[in-house]
Amino acid sequence: MANFFSQTVASPPGQPVPEGFLTGQLLIAMPALADPRFQQSVIYVCAHTPEGAMGLILNRPIVKPTFDDLLKQLSVEPLPPVRQIKLCAGGPVENARGFVLHTTDWTGEGSLKVDGTMALTASLDVLKVIAEGGGPRECVLALGYAGWGPGQLDQEIQANSWLSAPADETLLFDGQHDTKWRRAFAKLRVDPLLLSDTAGHA
Repeated sequence: MANFFSQTVASPPGQPVPEGFLTGQLLIAMPALADPRFQQSVIYVCAHTPEGAMGLILNRPIVKPTFDDLLKQLSVEPLPPVRQIKLCAGGPVENARGFVLHTTDWTGEGSLKVDGTMALTASLDVLKVIAEGGGPRECVLALGYAGWGPGQLDQEIQANSWLSAPADETLLFDGQHDTKWRRAFAKLRVDPLLLSDTAGHA
């Protein structure tokens, strides 16, 4: 687990991004999405550019390892930590790698600012600060991530696999995982039980 965290997160390419790209938005899996890795998932999009997209699934809680277990494996002190944070399975890609999604009231040298309110940090610095009782006001640690190649996410949206919605701190960080999918739909004033796989585009 020594390489559990890399020192930096790669920033999206610096070219202009067309309007409508989904960085900083939520993706909500449509009811007909059959892939078991993404069924009823709520994903925060950390980067969406012409080169592809990356996001974190927020409603797949992890019980083991615990935050204490990870800190012990990574030799981060103090143990036990002064502060605990939630863990989730962020996606099927590189699920031995950790990413902390957090509010921008704290950022470190390796932090990638997603937008004006959220950032992503994959260095040990953020874990050390949190273990000491400091760090960002709100945060969650995701193991792994969801990734899409160039144009792939756009095609999936056109195929009615996903809806998008504005993100908010409650949906990003609260522990009510069983209801997060329904509550994300509620932001759009949509009942997922009334949707079919032939529904029109949002």
